[in-house]
Amino acid sequence: MKALAFAALACACLCARSAAADDTVTLAFVGDVMLDGGPGRSIEAGVDPFARFADEFARADAVIGNLECAVATGGAPVDKVFTFRAHPRVVPVLARHFSAVSLANNHSGDYGAGALLETMSLLEQSKLPFFGAGRDLEAAHRALFLERRGVRIALLGYDEFLPRRFEAGATRPGVAWSEDEDVVRDIRAARRAGADIVIPFMHWGWEYEPGPSARQRELAHRMLDAGADAVVGSHPHVTQGAEYYRGKPIVYSLGNFVFDGFDAPEARLGWLLELELTKSRVVGFRTESARIDENGLPAPEPATPSPCGEHGVIHPCGK
Repeated sequence: MKALAFAALACACLCARSAAADDTVTLAFVGDVMLDGGPGRSIEAGVDPFARFADEFARADAVIGNLECAVATGGAPVDKVFTFRAHPRVVPVLARHFSAVSLANNHSGDYGAGALLETMSLLEQSKLPFFGAGRDLEAAHRALFLERRGVRIALLGYDEFLPRRFEAGATRPGVAWSEDEDVVRDIRAARRAGADIVIPFMHWGWEYEPGPSARQRELAHRMLDAGADAVVGSHPHVTQGAEYYRGKPIVYSLGNFVFDGFDAPEARLGWLLELELTKSRVVGFRTESARIDENGLPAPEPATPSPCGEHGVIHPCGK
């Protein structure tokens, strides 16, 4: 692994976004988007939490994030420490900015199966595709296909952070749980179904750990060996660095993006990831730092270095 020792590298080292060829597709990923609490109140007051990243989103051919809450009016909180449920008014704001959202996380089931079903129905009504959860086990593990400029991209989402009771069953709605054999099978199935590019979006890792665990590294490498083209992660509430494995990028955690309730500076820093890809592979990536304010809303912080990876080499990216 090529370590990202930012403190030892000059902040003046810049990474410019490479000029995209006509056949190059840019995907933007952000980490955890939680629209209850402060972000929900901001939306109720007419504030768009994503407005300060509108230009960055507009550069991308598709924008993907992890929706870290139920969106519903029904249901009751399950027995766990933190439960999040956003009002349906947030869905048009999401649909304005995002091309797809992952529901594979440890908060999609916070208000029960009925609220998760309501979440999926609201997203469908707004024509905002989702992945990583479904009305049954098969649907939860089914890849979401996006086609951009002739490139067919398969997105898969998995949760491996408890509670496991949010997992989908044969006839029960829920999230796709991260079992290694299932993940490998799904990657290979997506490739057989005609995917040019396969990207698993993982909800994994220990909270507040600044680097990936041995488990994350092992599974990331296994996914790439199975045919995935890149691996993207979130959940730990902090960013976790990046590496190349056999010429394919892994960005272990993008951290929080829209999320309130955190005092630690490292939990109020996230990354916007831009993956550049062709029909055959991911050719490079860059990230941009986002600083989250007391209301849980992000703003670009380009002076703070974050990973850039081009031609199999990782170096810090800043302006």
